[in-house]
Amino acid sequence: MLELARSLSQWAHGFKTGIIFLFNTGEEEGLNGAHSFITQHRWRHTVCFFVDLESMGIGGKSTIFQSGSVPWAFEIYARVAKYPSAQVFMQDLFLSGAIKSSTDFQVYSEVGGIPGFDFAYTDSISVYHTKNDKLELLKPGSLQHLGDNMLPFLVEMALSANLSIIGDVAGKDRDAHTYFDILGIYMVECSQSFANIFYNTILLQAILIWVASLIVGGFQAFTAMLLSILSIVLMWIFSLSLTVPVAFLLPLVCVHPSPYIGSPWLIMGLFGAPAVIGALVGQHLGFLILHKYLCRIASKGAPISTLDVNLQYLLKLESERWIFKGGFLLWQFVLVLGIFFKAGSSYIPLLWLASPALAFGLIDATLTPARLPKKLRIVTLLLGLTPPILISGGIFIRFGKFIVGSIVRFDRDPGGVPYWLANLIVAIFVVTIVCLLFVYLLSYIHLSGSKLSLLISMVIIFILAIIAVSFSIFPTFTDDIARTINVVHVVDMTRSSGEKQDLDSYVSIFSATPGKLDNEMRMLKSDFFSCERSRTIDFVTFNVSYSCLSSKGSSDGWRKSEIPILHVENDNIEDVRKTQVLLDTKSSTRWSLAINSDHVEDFTIEGNSDDSLFVKNKADGKGWHLIQFSGGKKSPTKFTLTLFWSTSIAAHASQSGVLSQENSPHLLKLRTDMSTITPKVARVINNLPSWCSLFGKSTSPLTLSFLTNLPVEF
Repeated sequence: MLELARSLSQWAHGFKTGIIFLFNTGEEEGLNGAHSFITQHRWRHTVCFFVDLESMGIGGKSTIFQSGSVPWAFEIYARVAKYPSAQVFMQDLFLSGAIKSSTDFQVYSEVGGIPGFDFAYTDSISVYHTKNDKLELLKPGSLQHLGDNMLPFLVEMALSANLSIIGDVAGKDRDAHTYFDILGIYMVECSQSFANIFYNTILLQAILIWVASLIVGGFQAFTAMLLSILSIVLMWIFSLSLTVPVAFLLPLVCVHPSPYIGSPWLIMGLFGAPAVIGALVGQHLGFLILHKYLCRIASKGAPISTLDVNLQYLLKLESERWIFKGGFLLWQFVLVLGIFFKAGSSYIPLLWLASPALAFGLIDATLTPARLPKKLRIVTLLLGLTPPILISGGIFIRFGKFIVGSIVRFDRDPGGVPYWLANLIVAIFVVTIVCLLFVYLLSYIHLSGSKLSLLISMVIIFILAIIAVSFSIFPTFTDDIARTINVVHVVDMTRSSGEKQDLDSYVSIFSATPGKLDNEMRMLKSDFFSCERSRTIDFVTFNVSYSCLSSKGSSDGWRKSEIPILHVENDNIEDVRKTQVLLDTKSSTRWSLAINSDHVEDFTIEGNSDDSLFVKNKADGKGWHLIQFSGGKKSPTKFTLTLFWSTSIAAHASQSGVLSQENSPHLLKLRTDMSTITPKVARVINNLPSWCSLFGKSTSPLTLSFLTNLPVEF
């Protein structure tokens, strides 16, 4: 950003619009910097367009992955960017909720109502928020790629006299946009409504072609089409049946349930090989059924063995062609789903439908039943698959790397998900890729002599991969791809005994990476850690169901005067019950508070904290109102919380959210955080293996946390 500012300063004399460079802080604490600017800064009303520069990994291409509806800005970027990089596919993932994350884009767009672009690096996402998320590991050329695109874009935007009307236009035109780049050389962009018209036109033409071919072919063609659909269904069933069990097998035979994190190429053997075997077997079974049907029709009731050998071969060729055309039906179905859900990335199934269909129609289509079928030509496959692979192949690779990289922080509530769940997601992704992208390729194998050799090679690859992960030949974690670990000294006041609150101090080690911590604990034998699932730690913003605990030496490094206080100052039960609670966080200026929404309908909080307070979903429907606060050294530590009780108080606490506990007796739950490293925590951190890395986000505790609560029956 500094280099962009320096370069832009040389052009500033010709600008018709100013450019603000905003260096935000507090993003990981709740997007505080962006929120403060857009709600309080005196320049906020002068902003009509924004560019948010994000990073979810180390380098690579800086890609547009979220955007507002500003056609003119898209046109400028597509025209002037030297190496345009944009993928609406990532925006679809964000909108679907598959990616549980937010950026400053949401603040500028939703709170400020300003249109803009959100750029991000997404390579090496496994190091995100770990010790390896550092400048030294930035891929060469990454910053230059961003600068080559951003500098001409900002110059062109600032030189335009029309920039001031973007906000007005965007406010009236809420039509989404479809955009993608082709090999980083050319960018395609258009409105979603125009794209839908184009998609529907192609879809209608495809349907008309199918109807015409079925009319010409009659009942036999209709039945053959249904059997080709059956081959697609069998392909998916067999592929899933062979691949999904691997997801459950790996936690049983490997030290770590996802042993491919450090060596992602192992996925090709562990999941890719069985997926290909299943897809080939399932599709071949459909091929045999289809061939048998065509032979039965040709024999007119006579035994199939009486058919001429040449005729049987011709019917095999016809079966092969129907299996190939089954791929059209598969991608046609995906395109229908994309249009129905208004996905901007519907251009992907369009490519995989139109290009092979066009190549087949030009080279291999018989056009009339009178012409004898011929063997599918390799050139049809090459011409048909080259465009979609070049345009969309990189998306599938990047998305696969994103899924694998995300496993290191997959378990948001440590111990809360089965160990096999991440493997299952990877398995389904691999099956989807194989069944969608290989559907045309596999149809060429049924009449070749390579079926058996392909199956044997896939079996060998799978066995070798299983042996490799079973004996840990390739380490799951390395110094560069580390396991995420949290080491927290907890002072727990939540374990009540009658009217008395017992103080419990311990150090907790837990991980967002699925899997046990047995290997890590071998390095910490002298600290007497015990790993268990019998005790759930409620950190207010999340729960820890599996952790390693040790109380030895945990009384040092903190003071009782730092324990936060929740004190009821006034409880008025007339009319609507209203309770005032003093919230004293002592030395902490970073805390999280949960308010039982089954009992409290609304609340207010007073104190000189308006600039820093972040209230998340005041009525989130999960059983708790959640407040997260993060301030500076001079931030207040005392607040007055006023609770307005529900007129129809529920008899029991909600069980629907991650913060809920069955029959919860708590009215308030509070966690205060301090960055103090106690002697016990320091010793643990120093003794952790090199392939472990401390991890933290806005909901994560710091190295010293105090837990307390206020019961409903206070």
